[in-house]
This record gives sequence, structure tokens and C-alpha cells, in this order.
Amino acid sequence: MKKEYKKEYRKFTKDIYNNIHFRDTKNDLHHGTSKYDHLVRVSKCSFYLSKIFGGDTKTVVRAGLLHDFFPGGRKDALENSYLNHPKTAVRNARKYFELTKKEEEAIKTHMFHHVLLKKIFPFINIKEKAKIKENKPKSKEAWIVCISDLLVSLMEVFRFKFSYTANLSYLVILNILYMNI
Repeated sequence: MKKEYKKEYRKFTKDIYNNIHFRDTKNDLHHGTSKYDHLVRVSKCSFYLSKIFGGDTKTVVRAGLLHDFFPGGRKDALENSYLNHPKTAVRNARKYFELTKKEEEAIKTHMFHHVLLKKIFPFINIKEKAKIKENKPKSKEAWIVCISDLLVSLMEVFRFKFSYTANLSYLVILNILYMNI
């Protein structure tokens, strides 16, 4: 990161990095890495995409750092599940930080790619309901955070190519079986 970019990034994120509850995300596993590392990668990816596409840089770096800001893993509690955790992350972030409406919206809609995946493979997380209209990003900044999360997640998951390919194959087979029932 360029020196001027580092300075700008730190200005927008200093309060988050200094928060003890945010630092606790180092203890949670996420995509085979710590949740903290995942959040930092998404935030920095969002920073660069914002520079390229002319988004509100402050909004995307803060939303990127807070998009998965909840204790524990996604399987620990229903409110932490794939499609529920964005709302949990917003609630937790509000406890410790002042969020703008754009930051909240970017956090709430960062799982849009998973909502689309659920529509294609309806057996994924059967108990969870997802509406495309509610979960679709409504601003450039929300799209940037959503895409950054997807890119970073794919990079993190593809480190384990064999297991990911096996899981994807399993999903396709289950979908074929589910559609034939």
C-alpha cells in the first residue's frame, strides 16, 4: 500500500483497530484463517476497488472491517448463520462505533452473492429464507464490499482446492437429487 494510502486508510479505521472487541476476532476461525485477517483483507480490497471505481472510500473500508463483526462462528448460533449474520454484524458494530446509513447498508447486503447461490441451490441452509430484493446492494459502496468479500473469500477458500472442489461437486449432486424429488 502506498504511503499516502496507508495514512488515509489508518485515518478511517483507527478507532476500529483499537477496539478490544474487534481485536477479539483474531480468536475466531473464518475460511481457514482468522476472522480478523479476513476482515482486514476485505477492507483493503474494498479500499482499492473504491479508488478504481470512485466510491466513498471511508464507507467501504469501515464496512469491510465490520461486515463479519460478530463473536464466534456461523454455526455457533442461528443469528450468526450465513444469511442472518449481516444483521448481527450491524447490531454489534452499532454497540461500539457510529455507523453511517451507507456503512450499515453495505454490511447488511454483503452476502448478496450467497443469496443468489441459495436461489440456484435451494437446499442450502433450508431453514433460512432470503429475498433478493431485500439483500441486493443499493449503492456503489455496498457493491464494492460485497464483491470484495466474494473475491477475498474465494481466495481464502481456494487455498484448499481439493476440499472446495469436492464440496462444490457434492452441492451439485445434492441439487440434482433435490430437484428430482
